[in-house]
Amino acid sequence: MHFVTCLRILCTAPRRTASLQVQYTCSRCQHFQAKPVSETNAGRWSLRKTSRNCGVSCLPMLPPVRHMASGKSNGEKVETLQDVARLILDGQCRQILVMAGAGISTPSGIPDFRSAGSGLYDSLRPLGLPYPEAVFDIQYFAHDPKPFFAVARRLCPGSWRPNYTHYFARLLHDKGLLLRLYTQNIDGLERRAGIPPERLVEAHGTFATATCTACRQRYGWDQLRDDVLQGRVPLCPHCAGVVKPDIVFFGEELPLNFYRHLIDFPLADLLIILGTSLEVQPFASLSELVRRSVPRLLINQDAVGSLCRDPTRSSDVAELGDVVRGVKRFTDLLGWSGEVSQLLSREHHKLENVGEPASH
Repeated sequence: MHFVTCLRILCTAPRRTASLQVQYTCSRCQHFQAKPVSETNAGRWSLRKTSRNCGVSCLPMLPPVRHMASGKSNGEKVETLQDVARLILDGQCRQILVMAGAGISTPSGIPDFRSAGSGLYDSLRPLGLPYPEAVFDIQYFAHDPKPFFAVARRLCPGSWRPNYTHYFARLLHDKGLLLRLYTQNIDGLERRAGIPPERLVEAHGTFATATCTACRQRYGWDQLRDDVLQGRVPLCPHCAGVVKPDIVFFGEELPLNFYRHLIDFPLADLLIILGTSLEVQPFASLSELVRRSVPRLLINQDAVGSLCRDPTRSSDVAELGDVVRGVKRFTDLLGWSGEVSQLLSREHHKLENVGEPASH
């Protein structure tokens, strides 16, 4: 069988029986529960409520993918940030996957969700929600969309600018090294940094487009922006239905684009993980899909997931602490710091020329 066909089979969720067991985990209480998946939707996952402990919507974990044996590049040990940089400079890593979370956007001024005191969820208490995550629950949105649009006003695309980390990913693309960037973020900063849509998987959707919840008419964010900034719920001019940005709520299926490129992971020769807690499934499970011989580089505030903890993966490297500082250290080792800084300056200048708000 053709090699790529075999990989596609390995990376496709099974569609065979009604008794397939899927494991769910709640990012709040860490409750695990197995649920049967029907034959009709075995290949698609949605964000579902499964936890009896806290009532928060839980997310399914991706089913495990069998890994193919492969030796390390030239048998070299990969133990440090410098080792990873050497692999790239020596041309041994040319299919690089990047996974990114909220930690790459906070330096642009965007609040993350879970940080105590400063996180987005903590700021929602005055809205009287039954629990903070309800702001992204599709059933609660149908009941009252106002809390969500209060949050959307804070996250409004166009109010924030990409930072050094976004332009590092953009430079990977410019050098022909970026296989794909998978992001949990809904702020659109990866797009604004110039990463083309075909190289981008917005796992939790995007503010860039929107859809009427009644007649399914499609809209661009520019058509909603004024209403959201004025504190109004945007309504469809055709049917008066609520127009919802195309971000993934708890209770909704992930975008098809999330599954379309899962073949990337067995093909990758380096995985870089930036600014994510790896708590939300199924996104977090993606980090386990690369071959065990493939180096995984974590640049993050804290150690997360199985990074540097899995004895079967001897090529994990972690650069812990401030994400931007870690990325700058990595680009120093690559000799790319000047290129990233020039790219950032040039792109920010373009935004200034079109009347964008001042950089955060």
